[in-house]
Amino acid sequence: MLFLCILIMEKITPFIWFEDHAEEAAKFYVKVFGKGSRIVSSTKLKGTPSGPNTYTLSVKLGGKYFTFINGGKIQGTRLSGSSAVSFVINCKDQKEVDHFWNALVRGGKPIQCGWLKDRYGVTWQVVPTAVPKLLGGTDPEGRARATKAMLKMIKLDIKKLHDAYYGRSK
Repeated sequence: MLFLCILIMEKITPFIWFEDHAEEAAKFYVKVFGKGSRIVSSTKLKGTPSGPNTYTLSVKLGGKYFTFINGGKIQGTRLSGSSAVSFVINCKDQKEVDHFWNALVRGGKPIQCGWLKDRYGVTWQVVPTAVPKLLGGTDPEGRARATKAMLKMIKLDIKKLHDAYYGRSK
């Protein structure tokens, strides 16, 4: 199968296969990730087994490059829907958590502990940067309380995690 390499070559670039919504997904993600995000290029591919509507898009999201393919279905192969690969969005505060969570979960499915599957079947982890500090903090009891609190959450709540860590939970 022929795949397009993006013009801006990074050592490793995530490559996401969409059956027929690659461009729609790219526009959606550009809007969600905002400033600096854009569709860099798109290339129609000819002579592929997936048919005449096969094309790739180079997309920049949050400073990272992705390649999307509008590749159709390949008989007997499941190409979407697995949470085995996910993308982590590190959020500096609750406002960022809420923004990304609310935008990406709309039409998708919340999972647990900040994980969600969006409307295109892509799995994301919306994680406050405070989480590794709390789950890896110096207080073993605080770590345990924060971990227990996190495991009960769907969308992560920084205040509740801090309260749990410092023993202020109700």
